[in-house]
Amino acid sequence: MTTEKIRRVSLRSALGRARGLGSAKEGVAHWWAQRITALALVPLTLWFVASVVALTGASHSEAVAWLSRPHNAVLMLALIGASFWHAALGLQVVIEDYIRPEGVRLGCVLAAKAALLLMGLFAALAVLKVAL
Repeated sequence: MTTEKIRRVSLRSALGRARGLGSAKEGVAHWWAQRITALALVPLTLWFVASVVALTGASHSEAVAWLSRPHNAVLMLALIGASFWHAALGLQVVIEDYIRPEGVRLGCVLAAKAALLLMGLFAALAVLKVAL
């Protein structure tokens, strides 16, 4: 029997033969993470916009006092975390869709994630410095 004929009479299902040949099994988790961060950003952004409108005309010390309240600092940190995570997920999709050479694509994804991580850490540190 030839190897081609042996392959045709294999007892493995089509799914069994396809395992390991497709995606890296990260697509669904990535999709869900992007949707969850988007959902979290809706109330956080509304809270932030309402807070900024309420602080219109406030002095610097009033704004610092506002951010020093624990619930405001926690919500601001949540907004920063969700925003930068959502941005990293979205930028990764754009890079993977439009950059073809594998090495360049990987470098761009890593650079984007590193830059967004650093920016998010700087923003969180700024909030913590004011709040504490």
